[in-house]
Amino acid sequence: MPQQPPAQLAPSAHVTAAEISRIAGVTRATVSNWRRRHDDFPAPSGGTETSPLYDLPAVQAWLRGRGHTSTASPTEELRTALRLLGPGSGVAARLFPLVAAASRRTPEELSELATVPDDQLIARAEKAAAQLPAAVPEAEPVRYGPNDAGAVRALLGCVREVGAQAAVNVLAERELDEGAASGVYQTPEGLALLMARLLPAGTSRVLDPACGSGTLLTAAARQGAQELFGQDSLPVQGQRTAVRLLLAAPEAETAIRVGDSLRADAFPDVTVDAVLCNPPFGDRDWGHDELAYDPRWAYGLPPRFESELAWVQHALAHLEPGGHAVMLLPPALAFRSSGRRIRAELIRSGALRAVVSLPARAAYPLHIGLQVWVFQRPEPGGTDRTTVLFVDGEGEQRDGATGTPSATDTATAGAGARGGSRPRRSGSSSSAASSAPASSTSVSSFDWAGLTDRVLGQWAAFTTAPDTYADEPGVARAVPLVDLLDDVVDVTPARHVRATAADIDPAALAGRVHDLHRQLAEQVAALAAASASGGWQPSGASAREWRTATVSDLARGGALTVVRAAAPGTRGSKGPAAPTVDRPVLTAHDISAGNSPSSTAVDIHADAAQPVAAGDVLVRAVAGGGDAAAMTRVADDQDAEALLGPHIHLLRPDPARLDPWFLAGFLGAEDNIASASTGSTHVHVTPGRLRVPLLPLEEQRRYGEAFRRVYELRAAVRRTANLAADTAATLTTGLTAGVLLPPDTPDTPDSRSA
Repeated sequence: MPQQPPAQLAPSAHVTAAEISRIAGVTRATVSNWRRRHDDFPAPSGGTETSPLYDLPAVQAWLRGRGHTSTASPTEELRTALRLLGPGSGVAARLFPLVAAASRRTPEELSELATVPDDQLIARAEKAAAQLPAAVPEAEPVRYGPNDAGAVRALLGCVREVGAQAAVNVLAERELDEGAASGVYQTPEGLALLMARLLPAGTSRVLDPACGSGTLLTAAARQGAQELFGQDSLPVQGQRTAVRLLLAAPEAETAIRVGDSLRADAFPDVTVDAVLCNPPFGDRDWGHDELAYDPRWAYGLPPRFESELAWVQHALAHLEPGGHAVMLLPPALAFRSSGRRIRAELIRSGALRAVVSLPARAAYPLHIGLQVWVFQRPEPGGTDRTTVLFVDGEGEQRDGATGTPSATDTATAGAGARGGSRPRRSGSSSSAASSAPASSTSVSSFDWAGLTDRVLGQWAAFTTAPDTYADEPGVARAVPLVDLLDDVVDVTPARHVRATAADIDPAALAGRVHDLHRQLAEQVAALAAASASGGWQPSGASAREWRTATVSDLARGGALTVVRAAAPGTRGSKGPAAPTVDRPVLTAHDISAGNSPSSTAVDIHADAAQPVAAGDVLVRAVAGGGDAAAMTRVADDQDAEALLGPHIHLLRPDPARLDPWFLAGFLGAEDNIASASTGSTHVHVTPGRLRVPLLPLEEQRRYGEAFRRVYELRAAVRRTANLAADTAATLTTGLTAGVLLPPDTPDTPDSRSA
C-alpha cells in the first residue's frame, strides 16, 4: 500500500524565540523587543517562563501582518515547513525519494516547479518520487496531501539553493528527532576518506554493516568502488544512505537494507572485497546470549561487554580471503582484559594488520581519541604475517599543531629512520541533536590532509615490503607478533611507537635546540615590534557613533559581492569544479590559525569548490563560543587560486568603494558576530546580517591599516607561543632521554669535573 499522508494536521508546531529570530532574519534581541512593545504578539503557548514556546502558525501570521518577509536560509525554511506539519506526520520519510528526483532537475526546472498551484505541485511531486521507490529501503510509493505542499516547495528550494545533500540532512534530522534516537554520530568526511584510502587499489565490492548516513560508503565510491552494500538498524539512516549514494555514485550498484546486522544480517551469503565500518560502541544488548553459537565467532565468543569484537568478527566473516576491513573503534578495545583472548587470536592468525590512533576531538565522541584498526582475512596457504603496524596519529597531530618539527621527530633525526537507546546507534550517522553543526569547528578544522599523508605513507611502505619496513620512532613501528602476545596483549599504538633513547641522535638534537632558540629569539623580537605602541589615540570624550549598513545592503548597492554564503552543516553551494586534486584548499581552521591553505581538493566535493582571489574577505561560518576574534581574514597572494573549503563565507569587496581590511575588521567584531548569528556552543553566522560602518574610502583605509596591524600582532603571538612550546618540549625530551646535559651556570660547578 502506498504511504498515505495524515488525514488532518497534527497538533500545531511550537518554536522558541531563537527559532523565531532565524525565521524572521532578525536578532533574538529584536524578538524580545517585539514581545515587550507589541500587545498583539502571540502569547506563549507552552514551555516555561524562562524558555517559552510559541505557536508557529500564529507567529508566521503575525510576521506576515507586519510585512516581515523571511530571510532564513533554505535549510531553515525547510525545517520550519516540516515543523508546521507537527510531530508524527511522517512527511520527512515520504520526502526522501523526492530529494533524489529533484537532484536530477536543473535549477530552472525546480524554480518553475515551485511556482505551480498546490494541486499540480502535489501531482508532479508524486510522479517524480514514484520513479525511485525501489532505491530507498522501506520507502513505498508515496502520496502527498494538500497539507504537504509547503514542505514540498521548501524542499525544492533547499535542493535548488544549497544542494540535495543539505535537504537529506534536514529530513534525517527531523526523523531522528521524532524517533528519539540518541548517541548517533557522523563519521567526519576526512576520516571516512582516510579509511577508504587504506583499502587496496581496485577494491570494487564494499560493505558497511552500520552504514548510518552513508559517509563511509560514499568515500568508498569516490575511491572507485562499484558495488556498495549497507545496513543500518534505523530506517531513516538506511533511507539517508540510499539517497546519498544515488546522489554521489549514480553509476554504482547499491543495496541498502534496514535491520540489526548482528541479529538479522541482511547479507548472510554475501562476501566482499572490503568492509568499512564505524560500529556502535559499548552496546551491552548486542545479542550475546542468543548468538552464542554463531559461526561468525571464528576467533572466540565476544564477551558480553565487548560488542566491538562481535562487529570485528562480523566484518571478517563477510570478507573474501585476502579482503580488508577498516574499522573505527574505541581505544579501550586495545587493552581491556576481557578481550585479551580474541585480540591474541586476531594477532596470532595474522588478521590484525595495523592500528592507528587518532587525537581526541578528531571524531565523535570528541572526548576520546578513537583508533582505526585494519584487518585482512587470512588466505589458506597465504604468506605468514610476522608483524603488526602501529601509527601514533595522536602524537603526530598534537606535535604538528605548532607548525614546527616535533620534539620526537627532532630527537630521531640522523638515527637512520626513513544508532536509539544504544550508546552509539550507528557510527556513520549524524546526530539529531547536532545535525546542524555536524561538522563543528572541532571536527571540520582538523588537519585530515596532514594526518592522511602520514598514515598512508607508513601503510604503503609497510604493505609493500613488510619484512624490510623501516620504523619511524615516535610515529610508526612494525612490531613482531611474538612481542605482542604477552599477558595483556595491549595493542595501543602509543605504547609501541614511543621513541627511546636509542632512537635519538644527541648531536642532531643539540643542533635542533640551537636552531629553535635562534628562531624563538627572532620571533620574540618580531612580537616586540608588533606590540609596540603605535600612536593609538582616544576618539574623544565618548565613543564614535556609526551609521551602518548590512552586508546585504552593500551587496545590493554593488559595493561587494557575496561570492559564497556557506550553509552550516553542508558542503557549500555549487561552484566551478576543481580541475585537479592537487589544488590547495583554504579551511576554516586556516582562518582561525592564520595558516596558509592546508588541505587539498580531494577533501572537498568538486561541485562545492570556489577559487579564492587576493583581497577577498573570508568569514568563518561556524565558530565556538568566544572565538569571534579569529572569525575573519583577508586573502593574500599565498591564498590566491586556492579553493574555498566548507564552512566559509566569501565576500569580494569593490576596492574602489570598500577597503578589505576595514571590512574584515568590522565584520569580525565580537558584537557584530553575536548579532548576526544563532546558536550558543557553536555560532552559525548569517553573513547578510553583519553590519559595516559607512565611512569615506580614505578613512576606511586608515582603519584597515590598523586592523591589519592587529592581525599581525595576533599572528606574532601565535607563532611565538608555538615556538616556545616546541622548544620546551624538545628540551624536556633531550634531558629526560639522557642525550642532553644541563648547561653550566656561573654559580654551579660543572658536575663533570667533580
